[in-house]
Amino acid sequence: MEKIWLKSYPQGIPAEIDPDANPSIVGMLEESCQQFHDRPAFYNLGVTITYGQLDQYTRAFAAYLQQALQLQQGDRIAIMLPNVLQYPIAMFGALRAGLIVVNVNPLYTPDELVFQLQDSGAETILVLENFAHTVEKVLQRVTMKNVIVCRIGDFSLLPKSWLIQFVLKYVQKKIPAWHIPQVISFKKMLKQGARAQFQTVTVALKDIAFLQYTGGTTGLAKGAILTHRNIMANIAQAKAWIGSKMVMGEEIIITALPLYHIFSLLVDCLLFVKLGGFDVLITNPRDIPGMIKEMAKFKFTTITGVNTLFWGLLKNSQFSKLDFSALKLALGGGMAVQEVVAEKWQQVTGVTLLESYGLTEASPGVAVNPVNLTAYNGSIGLPFPSTDVAILDEDGHELAVNQEGELAIKGPQVMQGYWNQPKETQKAFTKEGWLLTGDIASIDEQGFLRILDRKKDMIIVSGFNVYPNEVEDVLVKLPGVREAAVTGVADEHSGEVVKAYIIRDNPHLTAKEVVRHCREHLTSYKVPKKVEFCHDLPKSNVGKILRRALRDRVVEK
Repeated sequence: MEKIWLKSYPQGIPAEIDPDANPSIVGMLEESCQQFHDRPAFYNLGVTITYGQLDQYTRAFAAYLQQALQLQQGDRIAIMLPNVLQYPIAMFGALRAGLIVVNVNPLYTPDELVFQLQDSGAETILVLENFAHTVEKVLQRVTMKNVIVCRIGDFSLLPKSWLIQFVLKYVQKKIPAWHIPQVISFKKMLKQGARAQFQTVTVALKDIAFLQYTGGTTGLAKGAILTHRNIMANIAQAKAWIGSKMVMGEEIIITALPLYHIFSLLVDCLLFVKLGGFDVLITNPRDIPGMIKEMAKFKFTTITGVNTLFWGLLKNSQFSKLDFSALKLALGGGMAVQEVVAEKWQQVTGVTLLESYGLTEASPGVAVNPVNLTAYNGSIGLPFPSTDVAILDEDGHELAVNQEGELAIKGPQVMQGYWNQPKETQKAFTKEGWLLTGDIASIDEQGFLRILDRKKDMIIVSGFNVYPNEVEDVLVKLPGVREAAVTGVADEHSGEVVKAYIIRDNPHLTAKEVVRHCREHLTSYKVPKKVEFCHDLPKSNVGKILRRALRDRVVEK
């Protein structure tokens, strides 16, 4: 397709970027640490570290991995953390040692964690103490050589660190009991690493930076292989897009989305390190009053989030009392931004809420609305520089403007494939090299893209993907369940929630028992919030359950 979107680019945004302009994520980090040495880099729960300290800590972390743990370039390390200071230190430190980072959701159940560790081959894991009990449960099922545990109060001074630990463990009961032999303390690790000799590793753009796990229609997660070049290209694309709004070394971003999520990792962490920005990490965004209190401490210039987060903030009366005078950019991703939320956001903050679009397989940025947009327009915006898009029909033929088909993309940010899954990789790309997104979209004469539907049956709960087969596999393991199907249904708070349709053998089986069973095996956002017992399920002539028919049945009701 002709790049019709270029004529809609705001002035100053280039049609192309150079994906090879920077040597690696490591080179970018070292450059920023030198340039912004004394400026604040990250803040969390009352503690701020500068770029100079970030340089020291990441170097110490890398040295310990090399010298004490004897990890080699290309080894995988799992990082199982919420938004705490230890995350950027460990992530950048691992990359400086030439390792591959495997981001892990700390809310995973033991079953989910086992699969990701086995598939990635990670034999070292860093986990927050609050979730160490989950790691303990999987140690007999995986090969795990090193377990590193950190605490919320690691960077607080005495006696505050003791007080934090006491309150979390004994008052709030947020640290379940755990016991892991020969566990490594993150705090001691940094001290010992600071005295160890760091061996500089040559990291090339072609080297893998992240195995970023995403689901599939089979229900099994797949590790998207993202190289340093993929990530640096997407950083360059995003910087070119928002650069006119940003001042190097002066921006402050509120980071509520978890950094293990690719959207937050790329924009809030990596891009803002490139910009020399100050990143305010929110550990628990579900605590909206607590988040607003943290936001009130800063004249923040940028915020990212999903629709549900923005809506949650807007519904709190204290949010409108914040100082928005410095706010330049509000970026929504991970799920569709609703019009009512966008309009209310603009009314309260005076800033347009820009909708963007991406997917894990694209590092993730694909398209975003112009920074000079004055009002919500219902689109996901224009393709990034150096990004090609096409709308394809069922046979892979390109469609014209305003026609509906599957969105396909090409660009330097597109993954190399799925880790150890050549068949899934082959299915993800056309013969011509287009990455198939699975989303039904259209493009208008001005180049603006609109997402119309999902080709896949994926459910999006507060920006997180839920794949029906995974939930269905858990449901049918419950005694009394004969058949099960799962769909997403609309929800005011989270966009969608999971609904289970069950044919039961045991007429006494209750919805509460179903939910209890699912909670034992699935992360909370994957657990069905609604359960309907049925006499039959709609099926195709080959016996495949027709989820779309179930969704249509809900609409008709």
